[in-house]
Amino acid sequence: MEMALGLGLLLVGLFKVVFPILGVFGPLPPITDTREVSVAASAPGATASGPVTLHGTGQADLVFHDPGLGDRLLLILPGLTGAVLLVVIFNLLLLMARTFHAEDFFVPENTRRLLVIAGVLLLVGTLPPALDVMTTNLLVKGTAVEQAVRTPYAMSTAAVFGALLTAAAAAAFRRGARLREDTEGLV
Repeated sequence: MEMALGLGLLLVGLFKVVFPILGVFGPLPPITDTREVSVAASAPGATASGPVTLHGTGQADLVFHDPGLGDRLLLILPGLTGAVLLVVIFNLLLLMARTFHAEDFFVPENTRRLLVIAGVLLLVGTLPPALDVMTTNLLVKGTAVEQAVRTPYAMSTAAVFGALLTAAAAAAFRRGARLREDTEGLV
C-alpha cells in the first residue's frame, strides 16, 4: 500500500504539478492552450477574436493562440490547485499507511490526518471549480467572445460527499484510539 501511494504521489506531483509549472515558466511548451467552457445558445459555432477563438456550441473550446505568461498561468491554475490538494491527500495517506505497517491503526495522529483529509477533500470539491469560473472570466474579459461564454459554478458533489465520509471515519478512528488507550493498561 505504501508503494502504491508513493507512486501515486510521484505521478501526480510530476504530471499535474511540476510539468504544468514548467510549461508556464520553464523550458517545456505550454501543457494547454484550451479551456472547455459553456456557450450561450445564441452564440455562433465559431467566434474569433484575435488571440482567442471559440469553437462549438453548448460546450465549446476556448482556444488561445500564443498565450502570454498570465494567460498560461490562468489556464493551469484550477487544475494545478486541485493537483496540489491531491498531493497533500496522498502524503497524509502515506503517513497513515506507515502507521498501519507498524500494526498501530488507532493512533491520535491518524484521527487528525483524516480530519485534515476531510477538509482538503472539501476544498477539492469547491476551490478548483470556483477558480475555474474566476480564471475563465479573467481570460475572456475584453475579448469578442466574452458575451458568448457562460461560466456556471459546479462544485464536485462526490468530493464533498467523500469529505463527509472521511470525517465520519475520523470519528471512528478517534473512538478506536480512546478504546485502545483505555484497554492498554488492562493487559
